[in-house]
Amino acid sequence: MKEYKIVQLKLGFRNRVQNFEDLLNQYAREGWVYIEVPPGWNSMILERDKNR
Repeated sequence: MKEYKIVQLKLGFRNRVQNFEDLLNQYAREGWVYIEVPPGWNSMILERDKNR
């Protein structure tokens, strides 16, 4: 079974790419996998196995 998480992106004005990369790496260490950033949203969708 899968579980999903929607994360609001608050990256600031400086170092946006680095902040996004750091955020992705933080969630990856917790087992989350990036799915998408829907067009027009300021959120990203993550997924992981619930019974891991």
